Amino acid sequence: MLAYARDRRRWLVFGRPRRVGSETHRERAEVLLESLLTLGPTFIKLGQLLSTRPDVLPPAYIDVLSALQDEVPPADWADARVVLEEDLGSVDTRFQDFDTDAISGASLGQVYRASIDGDDVAVKIRRPGIETLVESDLRVIRWSLPILIRFVDESRSFSLENLADEFAKTIREEMDYHREARMLAEIRSNFDDDDRFLIPEVYEAYSSDRVLTMAYIDGTKINQVDELDAKGIDREQVAENLQRSYLQMIIDDGVFHADPHPGNLAVTDDGRIVFYDFGMSGRVDEFVQDRIVEFYIAIANQDIDAILDSLIAIGTLSPEADRAVMADVMELAIADARGEDIEQYRVQQIVGQIEDSIYEFPFRLPKNLALVLRVATVVEGVCVTLDPDFDFIATATDYLTEQGYREESIQRVLEDTAGEVRDASRSAVRIPPKLERTLDRFERDDQFVRVGVEDSDQVFATLAKRLVYGMLLTMSLFSMGVLYALGAPVAAVVAAVFSAVLSIVLYWSFRTPSSISTKPQFTRQNLRQRRGEE
Repeated sequence: MLAYARDRRRWLVFGRPRRVGSETHRERAEVLLESLLTLGPTFIKLGQLLSTRPDVLPPAYIDVLSALQDEVPPADWADARVVLEEDLGSVDTRFQDFDTDAISGASLGQVYRASIDGDDVAVKIRRPGIETLVESDLRVIRWSLPILIRFVDESRSFSLENLADEFAKTIREEMDYHREARMLAEIRSNFDDDDRFLIPEVYEAYSSDRVLTMAYIDGTKINQVDELDAKGIDREQVAENLQRSYLQMIIDDGVFHADPHPGNLAVTDDGRIVFYDFGMSGRVDEFVQDRIVEFYIAIANQDIDAILDSLIAIGTLSPEADRAVMADVMELAIADARGEDIEQYRVQQIVGQIEDSIYEFPFRLPKNLALVLRVATVVEGVCVTLDPDFDFIATATDYLTEQGYREESIQRVLEDTAGEVRDASRSAVRIPPKLERTLDRFERDDQFVRVGVEDSDQVFATLAKRLVYGMLLTMSLFSMGVLYALGAPVAAVVAAVFSAVLSIVLYWSFRTPSSISTKPQFTRQNLRQRRGEE
């Protein structure tokens, strides 16, 4: 926390702000990663949440924390058995067979393989005593964040203030296996008629809020490309199917699996994709879905203004953001991604530039939008592992076209254009009389012009302060000379100290960000320099 705060301001509570390079950020992030792993389950989850918040942490932190896998050694079976039998009854009577060696361990739960009436099942059991540990850790987080907020700027503190409550809600949802079962069942029903995907069925009679029993589906881990090739699986088709599944979940269904790292995805021998672990899942409302469609279409069309409009509409960027600067960021992102040696461009690079921009122009991200952005980049990373030439935009464009979204977008543009033509026609009729009245006023010298000056950066206030400091310094220096000449050394020393203080204050007024110097912005040179550092 101290390192993060000092990266923002040289002496924590005073001194001018500073900006450290990506290398320093990465070193800080590596230390943070080790600390989170040492602190245990709750903080591992906190790190995963932070990896979806580019409005809180710099890009280097996001990159390091994105690799944080929710894998820890499983708890002792004797303790897990207590939880299982308290909720479901005796293991020996409820299950035909039960393998007491966990097949996977996570920070909040662990999974065992068993059988019910001859059917193979996976039994997910909440880690024993995790509720008490989580509540204790949440109290630490709630106590720590208000301290950190005192050392960051106002916009960052707004995001941090809401982070504790958001995290508490997220981790409690993930510990609620009833909720996970409902989300799993809903997503499964959305893919009922699609044989390209497999989602486990829930055994409700063998599930509770601490135990979740699902059908066991075996498969090859999706990033084990050598095994997939040995089995003759078309990796390019798997990558396309995976991307289409998430486009459907986010754009059409409004409910999505939000943790698509390779440990939660597998491929069957016949090429079908298996989804595991729905503890981290989210919903997207219709408004956000429409904005995401607009965003994808704008990227497909390389329409910079439309990209910015969709980001502003969705709440990622402020309407007050410098459009010229942000347009430059988007233009460079697309230009870099579509280099001479690259035929397609990666949405991960574009989203990366957006996330970088969000940190420099820190605006709050809606919770589920942060999840959507992270899902988009993680899914594409998996797809590129399967197919190094995978073209996200081509797949997304085909999907949007097949579902009729692009045609709808064109139709809306035509309707908007027709409306603008009608408005322009009305204005053409109204303008001549108004213009004639204005010219008559000029002829009679009866025209007044009102000018309003916006000073959001308080430039005039800064100038006024400096003038006052300068006049006081001049008067104190003059007074010091007069008092010394009149034989009043003590008074002269007091005037000298006052002059020294004023000199320091005046000096610092030229070094703080409130000075009239230009604020750092995204320029081509700045971006190239930062990419060079990285």
